[in-house]
Amino acid sequence: MPLFALVGFLVLLAFGRRIGDPVAGWIGTLAIAGSFVAACITFAGLSHLPSGAREFTQTYFTWISVGGLHVNAAILIDPLSMTMAMFVTGVSMLIHLYSIGYMKKDRDYSKFFVYLNLFVFSMLILVLANNLLLTFVGWEGVGVCSYWLVSFWFERDSAASAGKKAFIYNRVGDVGFLLAMFLVFSKVGTLNYLSVFANRHVLAGGTATAVMLLLFLAATGKSAQIPLFNWLPDAMEGPTPVSALIHAATMVTAGVYLLCRMNEVLALTPDAMWVIAIVGGVTAFVAATIASAQQDIKKVLAFSTVSQIGYMVLAVGSGAYIAAIFLMVCHAFYKGLLFLGAGSVIHGLEDEQDLKRMGRLRKWLPWTYATFLVAWLSIAGVPPFSGFWSKGDVLTNVYAKSPALWALGVVTAVLTGYYMSRLFFLAFYGKDRWKDPVPGGAAHHSPHESPWVMRLPLVILAVFSALAGAFDLPWVHHYDFASWLAPVFAHSLYLDHEGTVAQWVLATIDAVMAFVGIGVAWHLWKSKVNRPELERKFLINVWYWDDFYDTVIGRPSQSLARFCAGVVDARVIDGAVNGAASLVRATGSQARRLQSGYVRNYALGIAFGTAAIVVFVLSRTWW
Repeated sequence: MPLFALVGFLVLLAFGRRIGDPVAGWIGTLAIAGSFVAACITFAGLSHLPSGAREFTQTYFTWISVGGLHVNAAILIDPLSMTMAMFVTGVSMLIHLYSIGYMKKDRDYSKFFVYLNLFVFSMLILVLANNLLLTFVGWEGVGVCSYWLVSFWFERDSAASAGKKAFIYNRVGDVGFLLAMFLVFSKVGTLNYLSVFANRHVLAGGTATAVMLLLFLAATGKSAQIPLFNWLPDAMEGPTPVSALIHAATMVTAGVYLLCRMNEVLALTPDAMWVIAIVGGVTAFVAATIASAQQDIKKVLAFSTVSQIGYMVLAVGSGAYIAAIFLMVCHAFYKGLLFLGAGSVIHGLEDEQDLKRMGRLRKWLPWTYATFLVAWLSIAGVPPFSGFWSKGDVLTNVYAKSPALWALGVVTAVLTGYYMSRLFFLAFYGKDRWKDPVPGGAAHHSPHESPWVMRLPLVILAVFSALAGAFDLPWVHHYDFASWLAPVFAHSLYLDHEGTVAQWVLATIDAVMAFVGIGVAWHLWKSKVNRPELERKFLINVWYWDDFYDTVIGRPSQSLARFCAGVVDARVIDGAVNGAASLVRATGSQARRLQSGYVRNYALGIAFGTAAIVVFVLSRTWW
């Protein structure tokens, strides 16, 4: 699985610029298609094994062997890693195909696919690794690829700054990952997942809490949760396929995957689970409120991603690991589709991203409209689309843990239906606002539908967005999602005990809340473009989160840097160095007077010296 992506990266790195557009794109796409086929074959082989035997490790070589630290370059194949590998390679393949058309005529066309192939390779290493250290290699790999892709159009200051912001925020989280690894190794003596789980009793108590909170810090950076969530909307400066691949379907779910992978340790610490659940629930709500007021189509989807991942984190904190993974898979389909649909809109409007400059696009972009409709209904939670089943699964489990957190999740579900409907109505209904003149702007162009190479991924993702809910319906087929993943979570799986009537009531509430959000948005936005009373500056400016960090961290850091530069560096450090130099120079200036160049002075000095030595010797002899 990783080899195809790696070979594609190496081929494009060596020959991509010579090959150019569109062959480089096809090579990159076929490489990921190879990874997907390998994943399908592996998945099929694994599914035919007995439930308790669906786990094996493939070791390539010994990577590190120093003292007591022994780390292999090895992959762990089990239902969790294969679930991740399947949707990572499948969705990535479709996004590569889409990018062939979207990035056409870009000056760095081949470089874009170099980065994409390397990203998929890194993501596969992350989800397939059998130990924490190799996972960290993939973790950093997707991080650096994200930096390159977010700032891909680096000639724009905004893109260059967004790439740096994403990189720095993720490095803050990585401190937690490193400290967690140090702590695990110091207690257990290994970083291998299976060995850690076998000796998890050593981590019981405060150690398990510390390990999981440190890993959760890493997850808040990678999966954009409070307090490290506000890099994600800025990352929309990258090309739209980047947003679909990295910031919707794959990389930002890595934190959720890591927490699920460490579920046997997490189960030892109820305190950490409560922290994770509360942060996830609050993040889902806060991001949903922000998405309700954004004007940029991609930023609405960015905050929507933060909110949906908040649901996944809430599920993890509630012990509902299968529900979290189920939502992750469905989210990859419908959020990938939403981003690609937004890219199709942007492509058809010649790079316009302002929702207030769109309108009635259903007439001009029929394929995009139809597929976007499916994604909208899915994320809003309308039955029978996939979002209804996956989000409902999360909320049912959360209700069994905490009715208060469930209520917060339900309110967020209403907001989700509202802000996605607002986006949908502003983009595809109303007047042709793209015709309105812009002062000093170029003449408008009539919207145009995307080429087939961009439409085909939209159609495929629309099918999965509509039908993926069937993955976890036990009456549909024998191998339902819960049965498939249960062995991975056997020691820590949380099972709600709500009766059939309670489950139907909760499901009905989920559906009603989705329609409430849609209905409110229809009433408010079907014929309106501006509602200042709802688009508050507080929400547009992301709850002033960036301003808070700037005030508390940024400005004091700048002041400290100026003090260090002007006082510590210039006066203390440079003063010490320059003072030492001045002392040496002054000493040399005085000492050089002894070197006058006159022989009579040297002879006189020798005479005085000789006399002094004689007096000294005689005095010692006399005493």
